[in-house]
Amino acid sequence: MNDTSPDKNTWVSRATRYSRVSGKMAGLGAKLLGEKYLGIKIEREDHARKMMEALGSLKGPMMKIGQILSTIPEALPPEYARELQQLQSDAPSMGWLFVKRRMKAELGADWQDKFKAFDQEASAAASLGQVHKAMLHDGRDVACKLQYPDMQSAIQSDLSQLKMIFSIYKHYDQSIETGHIYEELAARLYEELDYEREAKHQSLYNYMLKEEHNVHVSNVVPELSTSRLLTTTWLEGKKILTYKDAPQEVRNDIAMNMFRAWYVPLYYYGVIHGDPHLGNYTVRDDHSINLLDFGCVRVFPPHFVGGVIDLYHALMEEDREKAVHAYETWGFKGLTNEQIDTLNIWAAFLYGPIMDDRVRPIGHAEGAVYGRETAGKVHLKLKELSRANGGIKVPREFVFMDRAALGLGSVFIHLKAEINWYRVFNEMIESYSVETMTATQSQALKKCGLHIS
Repeated sequence: MNDTSPDKNTWVSRATRYSRVSGKMAGLGAKLLGEKYLGIKIEREDHARKMMEALGSLKGPMMKIGQILSTIPEALPPEYARELQQLQSDAPSMGWLFVKRRMKAELGADWQDKFKAFDQEASAAASLGQVHKAMLHDGRDVACKLQYPDMQSAIQSDLSQLKMIFSIYKHYDQSIETGHIYEELAARLYEELDYEREAKHQSLYNYMLKEEHNVHVSNVVPELSTSRLLTTTWLEGKKILTYKDAPQEVRNDIAMNMFRAWYVPLYYYGVIHGDPHLGNYTVRDDHSINLLDFGCVRVFPPHFVGGVIDLYHALMEEDREKAVHAYETWGFKGLTNEQIDTLNIWAAFLYGPIMDDRVRPIGHAEGAVYGRETAGKVHLKLKELSRANGGIKVPREFVFMDRAALGLGSVFIHLKAEINWYRVFNEMIESYSVETMTATQSQALKKCGLHIS
């Protein structure tokens, strides 16, 4: 590739922009540390806004990072998490000339001959790529998910900015260790670039949900897919918010279908879809749902899922030793009694709806972020404890699990669903055993060419 190529120019432009952003970030970080060590007061809301403005021009992976961090309550202070949420929207789409060049690179010069029709305008644009609707010669409608160019270097650059944010925050507040949060974010972002892996995830979900008639997963068209282009059958549906004012029974049906779409894979196979935001599913006229986008999927060891269930029973039975065992199963280490008590506050919030044997909403959201108020209280307590005991290192698996649970809870809040979550959950875990899951998980992963992350 020569120096005048568009991709080269894009790289040079990005490098210049990141250099400029790094300088702004350093200045903002100095202000935050000045507040801690020199007593120079800053307006936290304004400081957070300026920090996110410095990152806002980056688009691309930083939007995905913002989306993830905004659903991990303990990752950043609420002022910064709220601002990061704003990086989720308004992803730019590639123009038609750019799309044609990218499609040629993936499918060859005759790529248009492989389709009966191909929409020039993107039907959806996200942080790492965009989707075009097309029709095959056999009459099937398909979705072509095309990755933006140079995403590998974009992710590397965005992660370096995230590391700077975490470094600033760690100096300011040591109650949470962000190392594992960063590692989990990095691993998931790089996985999302691998569309061949995503195709395997999609096949896995087709297999796991084959008996769930109210959940639909599209089929991959392998001959029109590459590592940076994923072509799947088109699923027609409406956005979830279309139903936010529907009758209660309708909203409850949709919520139940969503619950099973996420938790049948988890409690039967140890697999979870870790990106439950409003753009990743649509609703059909019969209120069944289409599950979309399988770039962010995590496979847990069966014993980790056992820890999730053990903690539930520990809270129900007020069994402290069992709760500690569950935390240790997840990877928490060296917890003090005070830290255990504080984590139990957070656990009681997460498990609250499934500990209450009655029809009820999942909860409510403070400032549109489910769990933010409770997380704030827990964070404050952890900060007090950190002065004497050191910070809590959050296990990578917990980051993913926590994010998925909060994201799905937010969906139920949007729907204002009212269900007996206790009965639904207990029916689902009734037949769980490590031995059974080990067998079913192994069979499913082998069939789809996957393994535990």
